[in-house]
Amino acid sequence: MHIVYPAVVSALLFSIGVYGVLARRNTILVLMSVELMLNAVNLNLVAFDVWLRDRLHGGQVLTLFVIVIAAAELGVGLAIVLAVYRNRKTVDLDHLRDLAEPLPTSTSPSPAALPSATSDPPPGSSQASPAGASRRSPADGAPGSPTDQDPPSGGASSSGNGEGGAGYAVGDSVAGEHDPGRDEPARRGGAR
Repeated sequence: MHIVYPAVVSALLFSIGVYGVLARRNTILVLMSVELMLNAVNLNLVAFDVWLRDRLHGGQVLTLFVIVIAAAELGVGLAIVLAVYRNRKTVDLDHLRDLAEPLPTSTSPSPAALPSATSDPPPGSSQASPAGASRRSPADGAPGSPTDQDPPSGGASSSGNGEGGAGYAVGDSVAGEHDPGRDEPARRGGAR
């Protein structure tokens, strides 16, 4: 086989790839065009390796390296394209000129984000809870939580308002919350 045939095919593939990179606006099509260009180079490497009758087959070995690098490049390129699509909702290269994220149109907080007058008081305020106790929920993990203040009495403790047994026990959960890590030592055969 003469070297002209694979060289012409390789030149055509490379030309189509260059046209795709320069003319296309879709990121996926640009990545496909880059792959066409790499395959044209691979075809040239193998053709000249066979034509020169290289005993070490350097062109074929280099082709394997180019294939591996092209696969890695495609994986990273598609990951970047997916991340850009999630953030910008487009993969059109004309719309991706700015490096920064587009600013939102409204900078005022939404009404749902504002605290309402009927919500619980902020932590650390001096307002008393409906039961008369001024403590935070155990989920806060703050210094005012019952798990930090309650004595290890083995049962329900007093909340400090004269109602015996109205507070939290050390292992109780609040409002149906369950902490699976709290029960873990008991399942393993006791605390270590």
